Amino acid sequence: MVSRVERGALAEWFWTIDRVFLSLFILLIGIGFMLSFAASPAVAERIGLEPFHFVKRHALFLVPAIAAMIGISFMTPRQVRRTAVILLIVSLAMMLFALFFGVEVKGSRRWVNIAALSIQPSEFMKPAFVVVCAWLFAEHARQPEIPGNLFAIILFGIVAALLVAQPDLGQTILTTAVWGGMFFMAGMPWLWIGVLGGLGVGGFVTAYYVFPHVALRVDKFLTGEGDTFQVDTAKEAIIHGNWFGVGPGEGIVKRIIPDAHTDFIFSVAAEEFGVVFCMVLVCIFAFLVLRGLSHAYKEKNDFNRFAVAGLVLQIGIQSIINVGVNLQLLPAKGMTLPLISYGGSSMTAICVTAGFILALTRHRPEKRAQDRSLFRVTHGLPAE
Repeated sequence: MVSRVERGALAEWFWTIDRVFLSLFILLIGIGFMLSFAASPAVAERIGLEPFHFVKRHALFLVPAIAAMIGISFMTPRQVRRTAVILLIVSLAMMLFALFFGVEVKGSRRWVNIAALSIQPSEFMKPAFVVVCAWLFAEHARQPEIPGNLFAIILFGIVAALLVAQPDLGQTILTTAVWGGMFFMAGMPWLWIGVLGGLGVGGFVTAYYVFPHVALRVDKFLTGEGDTFQVDTAKEAIIHGNWFGVGPGEGIVKRIIPDAHTDFIFSVAAEEFGVVFCMVLVCIFAFLVLRGLSHAYKEKNDFNRFAVAGLVLQIGIQSIINVGVNLQLLPAKGMTLPLISYGGSSMTAICVTAGFILALTRHRPEKRAQDRSLFRVTHGLPAE
């Protein structure tokens, strides 16, 4: 245990970090690693690899991911902003590079090979995009003459265009939902809400007619006709698990789920550990999001408020999409369950998101005092 009287960097970090958030992130990482033992051996054997190939890689990915989360949590809000700007610029450049020279997987160009690593730049773009937009919204709220909202709209247009060009409609919807939520919290006029809402509906309709795979998935979801093997098998795994599961390693249906270790790991968890376990997992994500929104509501600094709210919304909405697909409540879409699913880019990027949240929710008494003084001066009240 670190003593309160110590004044080193580690002691200051330990006593100022939000230990509830830290515990939730570590708990979810641990659950994800446990579920990799249940979900990945069958996938590895099916493609001719040794059973624990993905388990070992998952453990390997956790090392830099956790290091990134802890390292970023030491940052100040200013350092978070600067890091996010650099990360966003690099991510957007790599996304553009991927369109022309990236690896094509299932008709999409989302990956860039660097040495022996395969990186998905859009995963790292998401937390950086949220933080930079939060900064732009906050600057506009602080000084209305600064066109922060306009810059945020332009930035969103660039990001959405790159995502659609890949194409990655799932990430486009996720990014749009998070950005819209942040813009709403920043005081978006009702006219803008109507205009952007109409553009969103129009964009979805356009995607349906322009991208055949989008139309195919929507049609299969609405009619139940066509190749629905993935979602049907996932549903069968959930039903087979019943309330309390068949036991660790005893799942049968999981062996034929195509992406059991990534997109459909929730169904594997349901088969082996039961619906009750999955309900607890959903409650953990819900508590994480609600705690983040509660913190944002109490935060007086606009940048911290918008950034924390946007980051937890990103985790929450991504979780909803993944679980919704597993439960056949949403059309099939390849999207990982944050901190649970296998994937180096996804795991590291979500840990970067977690690090940003931990850094922005640290208790800084001197900063709180400055915020209170600024609030009183701004509102014509006498200084304390």
